[in-house]
Amino acid sequence: MVIAGIPREEIRHTRAVQDWLGEAREAAKMTLRLLNRRCGPQSEALADALLDFQGPADLASWLAAIS
Repeated sequence: MVIAGIPREEIRHTRAVQDWLGEAREAAKMTLRLLNRRCGPQSEALADALLDFQGPADLASWLAAIS
């Protein structure tokens, strides 16, 4: 695959993509830290429950049930 004349393999190594990946990793770390703080050891149960959620209301109900 070629984007703007640059092969996909080369795009992954561009500064812009590396910056974006770094930001995505930091956002993921923060999200996991917040989930762990809110759900603690139940974070694994949340991971399983997420598969059945249909929308934000399901998450709100799940969080209310563990509180």
